Amino acid sequence: MNRSRPKLLFFVTVDWFFCSHFLGRAIAAREAGYEVLVLTDVDRHGDIVRNAGLRLLPLPIRRSSLNPFGALLALVRILSVYRKEQPDLIHHVALKPILLGGLAACFIGCHRVINAVVGGGYAFTSQHPFALMLRPFLKVGLRLLLNPQGSRVVFENSDDLSSFVEAGLVRRRDSSLIRGAGVEPDRFQSGFSEDRLPTVVLVARLLWDKGIGEFVEAARVLGLRGVKARFVIVGEIDPDNRACIDSATLEAWKAQGVVELWGFRSDIPQVLREATVACLPSYREGLPKSLLEAMAAGLPCVTTDVPGCREAVRDGENGLLVPAKNVPALADALECLLRNPELARKMGECGRKRLEQEFSAQYVNERTLALYKEMLMK
Repeated sequence: MNRSRPKLLFFVTVDWFFCSHFLGRAIAAREAGYEVLVLTDVDRHGDIVRNAGLRLLPLPIRRSSLNPFGALLALVRILSVYRKEQPDLIHHVALKPILLGGLAACFIGCHRVINAVVGGGYAFTSQHPFALMLRPFLKVGLRLLLNPQGSRVVFENSDDLSSFVEAGLVRRRDSSLIRGAGVEPDRFQSGFSEDRLPTVVLVARLLWDKGIGEFVEAARVLGLRGVKARFVIVGEIDPDNRACIDSATLEAWKAQGVVELWGFRSDIPQVLREATVACLPSYREGLPKSLLEAMAAGLPCVTTDVPGCREAVRDGENGLLVPAKNVPALADALECLLRNPELARKMGECGRKRLEQEFSAQYVNERTLALYKEMLMK
């Protein structure tokens, strides 16, 4: 390194995910003296990145595309950026950047690479024949590019860390656990009240593998049981994701009136102030930010007993865990908290304390900067 300011490059496929999960860490790095570059597909958040004092490098790339010619073109563009910028440290986020960015880093001889595994996504959660066919090839790619010599691999939950090490994809000495994106506790306040109609809120992109279908069916079951509550889904469609819920289904749910669809909301702290219980019946996660934000807002959480979700929620402590894809169990857990407001309040208080101690943005930023410093000293 011959520069006075080390150059750190983030490669993330889409700008909204960078802003949601990594912007805070990037700003902390800039404030610590790094020159920070962000290589990503620019959708609607380019100004946010630039206004944060980060250098934005637009890259046309589609997360869902499996076209080999498109991947080759993207690789050429990535390699051109890496050669021109000669970053001292590269932080790849999610599967496609790990694979394509890993190849480009090998070509330019950059060994200071951090690969962030942020959940399995469609390729590792779906039982669709295409996903099952693709999985062995992805594992070969990960075996070659996830943990080359000199690299570090960051996991958001202990389940993924253990499984990747046991599968021989990662050397344990090169693995780090930095749990989630981090949340600013002071942005969230509890609005818990027994005087209004209880409200269950699910905050997530409108994807089948977030368990939204099961949530709708559980709301239907609870309505038949006579449980008086509102069931709200907050989030927008993600057409680039193969698990995206189709518009016809969403329109049918609206017409039935079992759940309320609020669409995208930028004021999540206010949304959570109106809630009684948070719910995320996902099939698998890295570490869901929506659960961490619910904990910051003092809400009890009902979620699934799967990697990522159980990292945030301890069963019987700050919420309830249920098996994935199990509508009756999900309905029972929600009913338990809706009919026992004192239990719900105590779990919410416990979740807030855990968030402050284990998942705050300050803690995540400090762990990440320590890793960067360690990498640059090699």
